[in-house]
Amino acid sequence: MDVTKKKLDGSVDENIISSQQAVALYKYFMIQSQDSPKFTFTHVLYYLGGLIAIGAMTLLMNLGWESFGGLGILSISMLYAAIGLKITNALSAKNLPIPAGICATFVVCLTPLAIYGLQQWLGIWPDDSVYRDYHRYIQWKWLYMELGTLLIGVMIAWKYKYPFLTMPIAVTLWYMTMDISAMLSGGDITWELRALVSMYSGILLIGLAFWVDIRSHHKADYAFWLYVFGVIAFWGGLSSQNSDDELSKFIYLCINILMIGVGVLLVRRVLVIFGALGSCGYLGYLAFDVFQDSWLFPIVLTAIGLGIVFIGILWQKHEKAISQKSRLLLPVPLTELLKGKS
Repeated sequence: MDVTKKKLDGSVDENIISSQQAVALYKYFMIQSQDSPKFTFTHVLYYLGGLIAIGAMTLLMNLGWESFGGLGILSISMLYAAIGLKITNALSAKNLPIPAGICATFVVCLTPLAIYGLQQWLGIWPDDSVYRDYHRYIQWKWLYMELGTLLIGVMIAWKYKYPFLTMPIAVTLWYMTMDISAMLSGGDITWELRALVSMYSGILLIGLAFWVDIRSHHKADYAFWLYVFGVIAFWGGLSSQNSDDELSKFIYLCINILMIGVGVLLVRRVLVIFGALGSCGYLGYLAFDVFQDSWLFPIVLTAIGLGIVFIGILWQKHEKAISQKSRLLLPVPLTELLKGKS
């Protein structure tokens, strides 16, 4: 729930608190939330600038850097990393955790480029592919770059403890599962295999995110990016499965509905969004393929929609009692996590 000045002023009008208490509470909440990412112009500038810098050294890297050679690429990467860490420490000392976390993340994202330069310099790069292919193709030779990125990412995340640092770690874990599958399959990775690997690696990432969520929810949201890339990998792989079996398609709907429920329970919008997309996709399939000539289908679907609204009304009425009773059956760590979300 967002606590705004307007809501506090409303509580003053209702004689719940005094105007002095409203001002003091507003100042307190502003101080508590100033280090949390939110949709403000300042934070948009932070992330826009940081993502441009990160993108320049990763996704948007051009072939011009190849002219520097392996030693040149390694040296420039190390110089950039040193500058990034210097800025990170300076911003951290000024109590600016969000830009400090972005700069620290920039350093982690330089790791695969530095390892690529090192391999080129030592003459152990296996073929004539270039760094920009790292984010475009699935190949086993990226594993050294990914292992190095995980190592540096964990070390920097352990030192600075900024939630945004989990972003490159999550992406690297996703990349690694794909590249390991390419290595095990001898490089012949079909679309079906990619979808399966993506789905199962997504499940693992979501499981890791849930574990991190339970252990660190009282500190900071370190699980956010793990959930994001875990859900993208899982849902993308799941939605890419080909099946003409109606039961399989219905199970797909049930999984998406389950994602919505879990997302609401854990207050994870990414689960709700992708679950809703999958559910709408299934309903579209029913409307345009299965029941395209049926006049009854829109009526039944309308009834189902209104039924869901009625369930929502009942849930709102009895939510507190149901939540209290159900939490008695849950493990203590999960109960504490849900209390922190409510």
